[in-house]
Amino acid sequence: MEGSTLEQTPPVERPEQAVPPAKPRRGPLRAAIVAMRPKEWIKNLLVYAGLLFSGQFDDIEAIASATVVFLAFCAVASAGYLINDSHDTELDRQHPTKRRRPIAAGELGIPAAITLAVILIAGGLVGTVVAEGPAIAGLVLAYGIGTTLYSFVLKTEVILDVMTIAGLFVLRVLAGAKAVDADASAYLLLCTGMVAMLLGFTKRRQEATSELHSGTKTRPVLEHYSIPFLDQMVAMVTAATVMSYAIYAVNSPLIGSKMLGTLPAVVYGIFRYLYLIYDRKDSRSTASILTGDYGMIGASAVWVASAVVLLAIYK
Repeated sequence: MEGSTLEQTPPVERPEQAVPPAKPRRGPLRAAIVAMRPKEWIKNLLVYAGLLFSGQFDDIEAIASATVVFLAFCAVASAGYLINDSHDTELDRQHPTKRRRPIAAGELGIPAAITLAVILIAGGLVGTVVAEGPAIAGLVLAYGIGTTLYSFVLKTEVILDVMTIAGLFVLRVLAGAKAVDADASAYLLLCTGMVAMLLGFTKRRQEATSELHSGTKTRPVLEHYSIPFLDQMVAMVTAATVMSYAIYAVNSPLIGSKMLGTLPAVVYGIFRYLYLIYDRKDSRSTASILTGDYGMIGASAVWVASAVVLLAIYK
């Protein structure tokens, strides 16, 4: 139309979206420490099981021996994590959380990681030989070989992957008991293996659920695990864990059936862990759950305290 002008709509000013700042890269030292996964060292506390159940918790020499073995397992376990992460770098980079690991993130080079792993293995073995002798060092070496085989071969083998994890847990208890000249009861070792398989199968379930929701495939063995099958395995090993510990508590080498006083804390801890996995959909690592949940911390504290009190009274 004559005399009309087109009104131009002024551009709408959009508020700038806040871009989260990039996470600062870790320095070499911090990256190396994080890659060693010190939070996972809590699993190595199993070496103190022999010390606890043999009633030697007040023996300074026995405590020192168990601590040497604990430190050796920590060193070799960290070496295993470094080797594993070096081997799985490409797969970890596709994972929503594992891609933040120092090696996958490019903060720690593979040559440096392997060099550190060799130093840790050598230090752990030499220290054990000097302090505890070649027999205990042999068990630590067996653990190191087992973790390496797991990283390169066994973690892709369905069922065998979890059974390997269980075997590595048993080696911890066996080495700790041998270090303090304690009798490693067959039921104690059996219970340890069952607990480890429970943790292993629940971990696989966490990973399978995570991959199902994210659509990623970063652990090949999960192709062979279905959620219903994992649920069956968890149910079986849960029952076996409770029963094997109850049988051990009835036949305690030192105080017999009085050790049953520790059973309620064990049962509560297992049920609490399953509650967190199934009902609360907790996706944290086992170590993070054990050290970050007040219920699990309380169950662990009550279990240790009740064992110490019962052994002190009736031994």
